[in-house]
Amino acid sequence: MSDGPAFTLDTCKNAARRLRKAHAAGDPEAHARVAAHVAAGKMLRHADFLHVIACEEGHDSWPKLKFVVESAAMSRAEKAERLKVALYQGQHWMTDRLLAEDPTLKDDNLGLQVALYDLEAVRTAVGSDPGAAVRPVGLRSPILHLAFSKEIHRSPEKEADMMAIAGLLVANGADVNDGYPFQPGDKDLLPALYGALCHADNFTLGRWLLEKGADPNDRESLYHATELDHPQALELLLSHGARPDGTNALPRALDFEDEVKVRMLLEAGADPNITVPDQPGGLPLNTIPALHQAVRRGRPAGIVALLLKFGADAGAVWQGHTPYALARIYGNKAAADRLEEKGHASALSESEAILAACADGTARPGSLDPASLVPAALTCEDRGLLSELAALPGRLDHLKALVEAGLDPDAVDGMGLPPLHIAGWHGLVPELSYFLSLAPDLSRKNHYGGDALDTVVHGSEFAPARTDSDHVACARLLLEAGSVLQPHYVTHCGNPDMAAFLEDWQEQSGQS
Repeated sequence: MSDGPAFTLDTCKNAARRLRKAHAAGDPEAHARVAAHVAAGKMLRHADFLHVIACEEGHDSWPKLKFVVESAAMSRAEKAERLKVALYQGQHWMTDRLLAEDPTLKDDNLGLQVALYDLEAVRTAVGSDPGAAVRPVGLRSPILHLAFSKEIHRSPEKEADMMAIAGLLVANGADVNDGYPFQPGDKDLLPALYGALCHADNFTLGRWLLEKGADPNDRESLYHATELDHPQALELLLSHGARPDGTNALPRALDFEDEVKVRMLLEAGADPNITVPDQPGGLPLNTIPALHQAVRRGRPAGIVALLLKFGADAGAVWQGHTPYALARIYGNKAAADRLEEKGHASALSESEAILAACADGTARPGSLDPASLVPAALTCEDRGLLSELAALPGRLDHLKALVEAGLDPDAVDGMGLPPLHIAGWHGLVPELSYFLSLAPDLSRKNHYGGDALDTVVHGSEFAPARTDSDHVACARLLLEAGSVLQPHYVTHCGNPDMAAFLEDWQEQSGQS
Protein backbone atom coordinates (compact mmCIF):
# COMPACT_ATOMS: atom_id res chain seq x y z
CA MET A 1 0.00 0.00 0.00
CA SER A 2 0.98 3.62 -0.34
CA ASP A 3 -0.05 6.70 1.57
CA GLY A 4 -1.72 8.29 -1.46
CA PRO A 5 -5.41 9.14 -1.75
CA ALA A 6 -6.48 5.49 -1.39
CA PHE A 7 -4.63 5.07 1.91
CA THR A 8 -7.36 5.01 4.55
CA LEU A 9 -8.16 3.05 7.67
CA ASP A 10 -10.61 1.02 5.63
CA THR A 11 -7.90 0.01 3.13
CA CYS A 12 -5.67 -1.02 6.04
CA LYS A 13 -8.45 -3.03 7.64
CA ASN A 14 -9.21 -4.71 4.32
CA ALA A 15 -5.52 -5.54 3.95
CA ALA A 16 -5.57 -7.11 7.43
CA ARG A 17 -8.63 -9.19 6.48
CA ARG A 18 -6.92 -10.45 3.33
CA LEU A 19 -3.77 -11.28 5.32
CA ARG A 20 -5.78 -13.15 7.92
CA LYS A 21 -7.59 -15.16 5.28
CA ALA A 22 -4.38 -16.01 3.46
CA HIS A 23 -2.68 -17.00 6.70
CA ALA A 24 -5.57 -19.30 7.62
CA ALA A 25 -5.28 -20.89 4.17
CA GLY A 26 -1.60 -21.67 4.79
CA ASP A 27 -0.17 -19.19 2.30
CA PRO A 28 3.65 -19.16 2.84
CA GLU A 29 4.01 -15.45 2.10
CA ALA A 30 1.29 -14.58 4.60
CA HIS A 31 2.97 -16.76 7.24
CA ALA A 32 6.29 -15.05 6.60
CA ARG A 33 4.74 -11.58 6.89
CA VAL A 34 3.13 -12.46 10.21
CA ALA A 35 6.26 -14.15 11.55
CA ALA A 36 8.25 -11.00 10.86
CA HIS A 37 6.20 -8.95 13.33
CA VAL A 38 4.36 -11.32 15.71
CA ALA A 39 5.94 -13.62 18.32
CA ALA A 40 6.02 -17.28 17.35
CA GLY A 41 3.37 -19.47 18.95
CA LYS A 42 1.04 -16.60 19.75
CA MET A 43 -2.67 -17.29 19.36
CA LEU A 44 -3.49 -14.85 16.58
CA ARG A 45 -6.32 -12.35 16.76
CA HIS A 46 -7.47 -9.81 14.23
CA ALA A 47 -5.48 -7.21 16.16
CA ASP A 48 -2.28 -9.08 15.29
CA PHE A 49 -2.98 -8.80 11.58
CA LEU A 50 -3.70 -5.10 12.01
CA HIS A 51 -0.35 -4.91 13.81
CA VAL A 52 1.42 -6.51 10.86
CA ILE A 53 -0.11 -4.02 8.44
CA ALA A 54 0.93 -1.14 10.70
CA CYS A 55 4.50 -2.42 10.93
CA GLU A 56 4.72 -2.86 7.17
CA GLU A 57 3.65 0.76 6.82
CA GLY A 58 6.49 1.85 9.09
CA HIS A 59 4.68 2.19 12.44
CA ASP A 60 5.24 0.44 15.77
CA SER A 61 1.59 -0.41 16.32
CA TRP A 62 -1.88 -0.19 14.87
CA PRO A 63 -2.92 2.66 17.22
CA LYS A 64 0.01 4.71 15.94
CA LEU A 65 -0.89 4.08 12.32
CA LYS A 66 -4.50 4.86 13.13
CA PHE A 67 -3.51 8.16 14.71
CA VAL A 68 -1.42 9.12 11.68
CA VAL A 69 -4.34 8.52 9.35
CA GLU A 70 -6.83 10.25 11.61
CA SER A 71 -4.56 13.23 12.21
CA ALA A 72 -4.45 13.85 8.47
CA ALA A 73 -8.12 14.81 8.73
CA MET A 74 -7.65 17.06 11.77
CA SER A 75 -7.70 20.81 11.54
CA ARG A 76 -4.62 22.68 12.71
CA ALA A 77 -6.44 23.73 15.87
CA GLU A 78 -7.34 20.10 16.61
CA LYS A 79 -3.72 19.05 16.15
CA ALA A 80 -2.53 21.79 18.48
CA GLU A 81 -5.03 20.67 21.10
CA ARG A 82 -3.88 17.06 20.70
CA LEU A 83 -0.28 18.17 21.12
CA LYS A 84 -1.21 19.95 24.35
CA VAL A 85 -2.78 16.75 25.67
CA ALA A 86 0.23 14.65 24.61
CA LEU A 87 2.60 16.97 26.50
CA TYR A 88 0.40 16.86 29.59
CA GLN A 89 0.00 13.08 29.54
CA GLY A 90 3.54 12.24 28.45
CA GLN A 91 2.47 10.55 25.21
CA HIS A 92 5.87 11.13 23.68
CA TRP A 93 5.34 9.14 20.49
CA MET A 94 2.36 11.35 19.70
CA THR A 95 4.39 14.50 20.38
CA ASP A 96 7.10 13.16 18.07
CA ARG A 97 4.62 12.42 15.31
CA LEU A 98 2.75 15.72 15.44
CA LEU A 99 5.94 17.77 15.41
CA ALA A 100 7.54 15.63 12.70
CA GLU A 101 4.48 16.24 10.55
CA ASP A 102 4.47 19.99 11.24
CA PRO A 103 7.31 21.51 13.30
CA THR A 104 5.52 24.88 13.30
CA LEU A 105 2.59 23.43 15.27
CA LYS A 106 4.35 24.40 18.50
CA ASP A 107 4.00 28.05 17.53
CA ASP A 108 0.22 28.03 17.67
CA ASN A 109 0.25 29.39 21.21
CA LEU A 110 2.61 30.29 24.02
CA GLY A 111 1.38 27.39 26.15
CA LEU A 112 2.78 24.88 23.65
CA GLN A 113 6.07 26.77 23.32
CA VAL A 114 6.47 26.79 27.09
CA ALA A 115 5.55 23.12 27.48
CA LEU A 116 8.06 22.19 24.74
CA TYR A 117 10.84 24.27 26.35
CA ASP A 118 11.26 26.49 23.27
CA LEU A 119 13.32 29.14 25.03
CA GLU A 120 13.86 31.47 22.08
CA ALA A 121 10.16 31.53 21.19
CA VAL A 122 9.17 32.21 24.81
CA ARG A 123 11.83 34.89 25.16
CA THR A 124 10.57 36.61 22.01
CA ALA A 125 6.91 36.42 23.07
CA VAL A 126 7.50 37.74 26.58
CA GLY A 127 9.98 40.33 25.38
CA SER A 128 7.42 41.88 23.07
CA ASP A 129 4.54 41.48 25.53
CA PRO A 130 5.53 40.99 29.20
CA GLY A 131 1.90 40.38 30.11
CA ALA A 132 2.04 37.13 28.17
CA ALA A 133 4.03 35.63 31.05
CA VAL A 134 0.90 35.55 33.21
CA ARG A 135 -1.94 35.54 30.70
CA PRO A 136 -3.78 32.18 30.67
CA VAL A 137 -3.63 30.03 27.58
CA GLY A 138 -6.81 28.02 27.95
CA LEU A 139 -7.31 26.98 31.59
CA ARG A 140 -3.65 27.33 32.55
CA SER A 141 -1.17 30.18 32.79
CA PRO A 142 2.27 29.74 31.16
CA ILE A 143 3.97 28.63 34.38
CA LEU A 144 1.32 25.92 34.77
CA HIS A 145 1.89 24.75 31.18
CA LEU A 146 5.55 24.45 32.16
CA ALA A 147 4.92 22.69 35.47
CA PHE A 148 2.45 20.12 34.11
CA SER A 149 4.44 19.29 30.97
CA LYS A 150 6.13 15.87 30.91
CA GLU A 151 8.47 16.98 28.13
CA ILE A 152 11.48 16.62 30.45
CA HIS A 153 11.27 12.85 29.99
CA ARG A 154 11.26 13.14 26.19
CA SER A 155 13.89 15.89 25.98
CA PRO A 156 16.10 15.78 29.10
CA GLU A 157 18.80 17.66 27.17
CA LYS A 158 16.54 20.74 27.29
CA GLU A 159 16.64 21.01 31.08
CA ALA A 160 18.64 24.25 31.00
CA ASP A 161 16.13 25.81 28.59
CA MET A 162 13.28 24.67 30.83
CA MET A 163 14.85 26.35 33.83
CA ALA A 164 15.58 29.51 31.85
CA ILE A 165 11.91 29.68 30.87
CA ALA A 166 10.88 29.25 34.50
CA GLY A 167 13.11 32.16 35.49
CA LEU A 168 11.87 34.32 32.63
CA LEU A 169 8.22 33.75 33.54
CA VAL A 170 8.74 34.52 37.23
CA ALA A 171 10.80 37.61 36.40
CA ASN A 172 7.80 38.86 34.46
CA GLY A 173 5.23 38.29 37.17
CA ALA A 174 4.40 34.59 37.12
CA ASP A 175 3.40 33.23 40.54
CA VAL A 176 5.11 30.05 41.70
CA ASN A 177 1.97 29.33 43.73
CA ASP A 178 -0.35 29.64 40.75
CA GLY A 179 -2.92 26.88 40.23
CA TYR A 180 -5.87 25.94 38.09
CA PRO A 181 -9.15 24.07 38.65
CA PHE A 182 -9.11 20.50 37.37
CA GLN A 183 -12.76 20.97 36.43
CA PRO A 184 -14.35 24.35 35.70
CA GLY A 185 -15.87 25.71 38.88
CA ASP A 186 -13.68 23.72 41.27
CA LYS A 187 -12.71 25.76 44.33
CA ASP A 188 -9.56 23.75 45.03
CA LEU A 189 -6.75 24.44 42.58
CA LEU A 190 -3.99 22.16 41.32
CA PRO A 191 -0.81 24.12 42.08
CA ALA A 192 2.33 24.41 39.99
CA LEU A 193 4.40 22.58 42.62
CA TYR A 194 2.10 19.56 42.47
CA GLY A 195 2.26 19.66 38.66
CA ALA A 196 6.04 19.66 38.51
CA LEU A 197 6.91 17.40 41.42
CA CYS A 198 4.10 14.86 41.40
CA HIS A 199 2.26 14.94 38.07
CA ALA A 200 5.30 15.37 35.80
CA ASP A 201 7.85 13.81 38.21
CA ASN A 202 10.12 16.75 37.35
CA PHE A 203 12.36 16.95 40.40
CA THR A 204 14.56 19.77 39.11
CA LEU A 205 11.67 22.12 38.42
CA GLY A 206 9.90 21.15 41.64
CA ARG A 207 12.99 21.94 43.70
CA TRP A 208 13.37 25.29 41.93
CA LEU A 209 9.75 26.22 42.63
CA LEU A 210 10.26 25.48 46.32
CA GLU A 211 13.43 27.56 46.38
CA LYS A 212 11.46 30.41 44.81
CA GLY A 213 8.77 30.29 47.48
CA ALA A 214 6.25 27.66 46.39
CA ASP A 215 4.17 26.57 49.37
CA PRO A 216 5.00 22.96 50.33
CA ASN A 217 1.74 22.87 52.30
CA ASP A 218 -0.49 23.32 49.27
CA ARG A 219 -2.90 20.46 50.17
CA GLU A 220 -1.84 18.44 47.13
CA SER A 221 1.90 17.90 46.82
CA LEU A 222 2.67 16.07 50.06
CA TYR A 223 -0.22 13.66 49.54
CA HIS A 224 0.70 12.85 45.93
CA ALA A 225 4.43 12.61 46.67
CA THR A 226 3.65 9.41 48.57
CA GLU A 227 2.35 7.88 45.31
CA LEU A 228 5.63 8.16 43.40
CA ASP A 229 7.88 5.13 43.09
CA HIS A 230 10.74 6.93 44.83
CA PRO A 231 11.05 8.94 48.08
CA GLN A 232 12.98 11.93 46.69
CA ALA A 233 9.97 14.20 46.18
CA LEU A 234 8.62 13.48 49.66
CA GLU A 235 12.05 14.08 51.18
CA LEU A 236 12.33 17.39 49.30
CA LEU A 237 8.95 18.62 50.49
CA LEU A 238 9.66 17.71 54.10
CA SER A 239 13.04 19.43 53.96
CA HIS A 240 11.27 22.61 52.81
CA GLY A 241 8.84 22.62 55.70
CA ALA A 242 5.93 20.47 54.57
CA ARG A 243 3.87 19.52 57.62
CA PRO A 244 2.27 16.06 57.59
CA ASP A 245 -0.07 16.78 60.51
CA GLY A 246 -3.55 17.76 59.42
CA THR A 247 -3.11 16.07 56.03
CA ASN A 248 -3.94 12.63 54.69
CA ALA A 249 -0.35 11.99 53.58
CA LEU A 250 0.34 9.25 56.15
CA PRO A 251 -2.82 7.24 55.42
CA ARG A 252 -2.08 7.60 51.69
CA ALA A 253 1.49 6.38 52.17
CA LEU A 254 0.06 3.32 53.87
CA ASP A 255 -1.76 2.46 50.66
CA PHE A 256 1.64 1.28 49.38
CA GLU A 257 4.23 -1.21 50.54
CA ASP A 258 6.78 1.49 51.35
CA GLU A 259 8.10 1.57 54.88
CA VAL A 260 10.65 4.26 53.95
CA LYS A 261 7.99 6.89 53.21
CA VAL A 262 5.93 5.92 56.26
CA ARG A 263 8.99 6.34 58.47
CA MET A 264 9.86 9.69 56.87
CA LEU A 265 6.40 11.06 57.59
CA LEU A 266 6.40 9.78 61.17
CA GLU A 267 9.85 11.25 61.81
CA ALA A 268 8.60 14.55 60.37
CA GLY A 269 5.89 14.67 62.99
CA ALA A 270 2.90 12.91 61.46
CA ASP A 271 0.63 11.87 64.33
CA PRO A 272 -0.71 8.35 63.64
CA ASN A 273 -3.73 9.03 65.87
CA ILE A 274 -5.00 12.28 64.34
CA THR A 275 -7.75 12.18 61.74
CA VAL A 276 -8.76 14.96 59.39
CA PRO A 277 -12.43 15.98 59.63
CA ASP A 278 -14.82 14.03 57.43
CA GLN A 279 -15.85 15.44 54.08
CA PRO A 280 -19.32 15.31 52.47
CA GLY A 281 -20.13 12.61 49.96
CA GLY A 282 -18.63 9.51 51.50
CA LEU A 283 -15.93 8.22 53.80
CA PRO A 284 -12.54 9.39 52.50
CA LEU A 285 -9.41 7.69 53.71
CA ASN A 286 -8.19 10.81 55.50
CA THR A 287 -10.61 10.19 58.39
CA ILE A 288 -8.83 7.00 59.42
CA PRO A 289 -6.11 6.56 62.07
CA ALA A 290 -2.87 5.24 60.63
CA LEU A 291 -2.90 1.87 62.39
CA HIS A 292 -6.38 1.06 61.10
CA GLN A 293 -5.32 2.11 57.60
CA ALA A 294 -2.23 -0.09 57.76
CA VAL A 295 -4.09 -3.27 58.69
CA ARG A 296 -6.89 -2.79 56.14
CA ARG A 297 -4.34 -2.17 53.37
CA GLY A 298 -2.54 -5.41 54.19
CA ARG A 299 0.63 -3.79 55.47
CA PRO A 300 3.02 -6.24 57.16
CA ALA A 301 3.97 -6.63 60.79
CA GLY A 302 7.02 -4.39 60.38
CA ILE A 303 4.95 -1.34 59.50
CA VAL A 304 2.50 -2.13 62.31
CA ALA A 305 5.44 -2.24 64.73
CA LEU A 306 6.74 1.07 63.35
CA LEU A 307 3.39 2.77 63.93
CA LEU A 308 3.21 1.40 67.46
CA LYS A 309 6.72 2.70 68.11
CA PHE A 310 5.58 6.19 67.12
CA GLY A 311 2.61 6.06 69.46
CA ALA A 312 -0.26 4.62 67.44
CA ASP A 313 -3.14 3.81 69.76
CA ALA A 314 -3.87 0.10 69.44
CA GLY A 315 -7.04 0.50 71.47
CA ALA A 316 -8.60 3.24 69.33
CA VAL A 317 -11.96 2.49 67.76
CA TRP A 318 -12.68 3.56 64.17
CA GLN A 319 -15.90 2.66 62.37
CA GLY A 320 -16.71 0.41 65.30
CA HIS A 321 -13.47 -1.58 65.17
CA THR A 322 -10.14 -1.72 66.97
CA PRO A 323 -7.03 -2.23 64.80
CA TYR A 324 -6.93 -5.89 65.84
CA ALA A 325 -10.57 -6.50 64.90
CA LEU A 326 -10.05 -4.73 61.56
CA ALA A 327 -6.97 -6.84 60.85
CA ARG A 328 -9.04 -9.97 61.46
CA ILE A 329 -11.88 -8.67 59.27
CA TYR A 330 -9.48 -7.96 56.39
CA GLY A 331 -7.63 -11.22 56.82
CA ASN A 332 -4.32 -9.51 57.63
CA LYS A 333 -3.01 -12.34 59.74
CA ALA A 334 0.55 -10.96 60.09
CA ALA A 335 -0.74 -7.68 61.52
CA ALA A 336 -3.28 -9.40 63.76
CA ASP A 337 -0.59 -11.74 65.11
CA ARG A 338 1.77 -8.83 65.84
CA LEU A 339 -0.96 -6.89 67.64
CA GLU A 340 -1.88 -9.97 69.66
CA GLU A 341 1.78 -10.57 70.47
CA LYS A 342 2.00 -7.01 71.83
CA GLY A 343 -1.10 -7.55 73.97
CA HIS A 344 -3.52 -5.62 71.78
CA ALA A 345 -5.98 -8.35 70.86
CA SER A 346 -9.59 -7.37 71.50
CA ALA A 347 -12.73 -9.47 71.82
CA LEU A 348 -14.76 -9.63 68.60
CA SER A 349 -18.40 -8.64 68.43
CA GLU A 350 -20.95 -10.89 66.71
CA SER A 351 -20.67 -9.10 63.36
CA GLU A 352 -16.87 -8.87 63.64
CA ALA A 353 -16.68 -12.60 64.28
CA ILE A 354 -18.74 -13.31 61.15
CA LEU A 355 -16.62 -10.96 59.02
CA ALA A 356 -13.42 -12.47 60.41
CA ALA A 357 -14.72 -15.97 59.67
CA CYS A 358 -15.30 -14.92 56.04
CA ALA A 359 -11.68 -13.78 55.86
CA ASP A 360 -10.41 -16.97 57.53
CA GLY A 361 -12.34 -19.24 55.17
CA THR A 362 -14.44 -20.76 57.95
CA ALA A 363 -17.31 -22.83 56.60
CA ARG A 364 -20.74 -21.25 57.12
CA PRO A 365 -19.44 -18.19 58.99
CA GLY A 366 -22.93 -16.89 59.82
CA SER A 367 -25.36 -14.36 58.43
CA LEU A 368 -24.85 -10.61 58.11
CA ASP A 369 -28.57 -10.07 57.67
CA PRO A 370 -29.32 -6.99 59.82
CA ALA A 371 -32.39 -8.78 61.17
CA SER A 372 -30.14 -11.38 62.80
CA LEU A 373 -27.70 -8.88 64.31
CA VAL A 374 -27.93 -6.16 66.91
CA PRO A 375 -29.16 -2.84 65.41
CA ALA A 376 -26.60 -0.92 63.36
CA ALA A 377 -24.05 -3.69 63.85
CA LEU A 378 -22.67 -3.20 60.33
CA THR A 379 -20.78 0.06 59.95
CA CYS A 380 -20.12 2.00 56.75
CA GLU A 381 -16.71 0.32 56.60
CA ASP A 382 -18.31 -3.14 56.86
CA ARG A 383 -20.84 -2.45 54.12
CA GLY A 384 -18.06 -1.20 51.83
CA LEU A 385 -15.77 -4.16 52.47
CA LEU A 386 -16.38 -5.69 49.03
CA SER A 387 -15.25 -2.49 47.32
CA GLU A 388 -12.07 -2.39 49.38
CA LEU A 389 -11.20 -6.03 48.72
CA ALA A 390 -12.10 -5.93 45.02
CA ALA A 391 -8.89 -3.98 44.40
CA LEU A 392 -6.73 -6.75 45.85
CA PRO A 393 -5.67 -9.84 43.89
CA GLY A 394 -6.11 -13.27 45.42
CA ARG A 395 -9.12 -12.41 47.59
CA LEU A 396 -11.79 -14.13 45.52
CA ASP A 397 -12.76 -16.69 48.17
CA HIS A 398 -13.00 -13.92 50.74
CA LEU A 399 -15.25 -11.89 48.42
CA LYS A 400 -17.50 -14.86 47.77
CA ALA A 401 -17.83 -15.61 51.48
CA LEU A 402 -18.87 -12.01 52.19
CA VAL A 403 -21.52 -12.07 49.47
CA GLU A 404 -22.83 -15.43 50.71
CA ALA A 405 -22.97 -14.01 54.22
CA GLY A 406 -25.14 -11.14 53.02
CA LEU A 407 -23.07 -8.15 51.85
CA ASP A 408 -24.49 -6.31 48.84
CA PRO A 409 -22.26 -6.86 45.75
CA ASP A 410 -23.68 -3.71 44.14
CA ALA A 411 -22.90 -1.35 47.03
CA VAL A 412 -20.71 1.55 45.87
CA ASP A 413 -17.84 3.39 47.49
CA GLY A 414 -17.60 7.15 47.97
CA MET A 415 -16.93 7.69 44.26
CA GLY A 416 -19.86 5.59 43.13
CA LEU A 417 -17.68 2.64 42.15
CA PRO A 418 -19.22 -0.81 42.71
CA PRO A 419 -16.87 -3.78 43.21
CA LEU A 420 -17.24 -4.70 39.52
CA HIS A 421 -15.76 -1.37 38.44
CA ILE A 422 -12.97 -1.53 41.00
CA ALA A 423 -11.88 -5.03 40.02
CA GLY A 424 -12.03 -4.00 36.36
CA TRP A 425 -9.99 -0.84 36.85
CA HIS A 426 -7.25 -2.94 38.41
CA GLY A 427 -7.51 -5.57 35.66
CA LEU A 428 -8.33 -8.43 38.04
CA VAL A 429 -9.94 -11.08 35.85
CA PRO A 430 -11.20 -13.67 38.40
CA GLU A 431 -12.73 -10.98 40.59
CA LEU A 432 -14.41 -9.18 37.68
CA SER A 433 -15.69 -12.50 36.33
CA TYR A 434 -17.24 -13.30 39.70
CA PHE A 435 -19.04 -9.99 40.02
CA LEU A 436 -20.22 -10.36 36.42
CA SER A 437 -21.81 -13.68 37.38
CA LEU A 438 -24.06 -11.79 39.80
CA ALA A 439 -25.82 -10.02 36.90
CA PRO A 440 -24.87 -6.38 37.63
CA ASP A 441 -26.05 -3.39 35.62
CA LEU A 442 -23.27 -2.94 33.05
CA SER A 443 -24.50 0.50 32.03
CA ARG A 444 -24.31 1.89 35.56
CA LYS A 445 -22.18 5.05 35.74
CA ASN A 446 -19.83 5.91 38.60
CA HIS A 447 -19.14 9.45 39.79
CA TYR A 448 -16.35 9.78 37.20
CA GLY A 449 -18.95 9.29 34.46
CA GLY A 450 -17.74 5.86 33.31
CA ASP A 451 -19.56 2.57 33.02
CA ALA A 452 -17.87 -0.76 33.71
CA LEU A 453 -16.17 -1.03 30.29
CA ASP A 454 -15.01 2.59 30.25
CA THR A 455 -13.53 2.06 33.72
CA VAL A 456 -11.55 -0.97 32.51
CA VAL A 457 -10.26 0.94 29.48
CA HIS A 458 -9.19 3.83 31.69
CA GLY A 459 -7.52 1.42 34.11
CA SER A 460 -5.53 -0.16 31.27
CA GLU A 461 -3.70 3.16 30.95
CA PHE A 462 -3.61 4.53 34.49
CA ALA A 463 -3.91 1.69 37.04
CA PRO A 464 -0.69 0.66 38.81
CA ALA A 465 1.15 -1.95 36.74
CA ARG A 466 0.84 -5.45 38.21
CA THR A 467 1.84 -8.83 36.86
CA ASP A 468 -1.56 -10.29 37.80
CA SER A 469 -3.64 -7.72 35.89
CA ASP A 470 -5.13 -8.27 32.43
CA HIS A 471 -7.30 -5.37 31.35
CA VAL A 472 -7.84 -6.74 27.86
CA ALA A 473 -9.28 -9.97 29.29
CA CYS A 474 -11.54 -7.91 31.58
CA ALA A 475 -12.75 -5.85 28.61
CA ARG A 476 -13.46 -9.03 26.65
CA LEU A 477 -15.54 -10.46 29.50
CA LEU A 478 -17.59 -7.28 29.73
CA LEU A 479 -18.19 -7.10 25.99
CA GLU A 480 -19.20 -10.75 25.89
CA ALA A 481 -21.62 -10.03 28.74
CA GLY A 482 -23.25 -7.19 26.82
CA SER A 483 -21.31 -4.00 27.56
CA VAL A 484 -21.70 -1.42 24.81
CA LEU A 485 -18.47 -0.31 23.14
CA GLN A 486 -18.80 3.44 22.66
CA PRO A 487 -16.64 4.89 19.84
CA HIS A 488 -14.83 7.31 22.16
CA TYR A 489 -13.61 4.40 24.31
CA VAL A 490 -11.45 3.47 21.32
CA THR A 491 -10.43 6.91 20.14
CA HIS A 492 -9.43 8.10 23.63
CA CYS A 493 -7.57 4.94 24.64
CA GLY A 494 -3.84 5.52 25.18
CA ASN A 495 -2.94 1.88 25.82
CA PRO A 496 -1.87 0.33 22.48
CA ASP A 497 -2.81 -3.24 23.45
CA MET A 498 -6.25 -2.22 24.66
CA ALA A 499 -6.81 0.01 21.64
CA ALA A 500 -5.88 -2.85 19.31
CA PHE A 501 -8.25 -5.21 21.10
CA LEU A 502 -11.12 -2.73 20.93
CA GLU A 503 -10.43 -2.19 17.24
CA ASP A 504 -10.49 -5.95 16.81
CA TRP A 505 -13.82 -6.21 18.61
CA GLN A 506 -15.28 -3.43 16.49
CA GLU A 507 -14.13 -5.23 13.37
CA GLN A 508 -15.52 -8.59 14.37
CA SER A 509 -18.82 -7.18 15.58
CA GLY A 510 -19.29 -4.98 12.52
CA GLN A 511 -19.25 -1.74 14.53
CA SER A 512 -16.32 -0.16 12.71
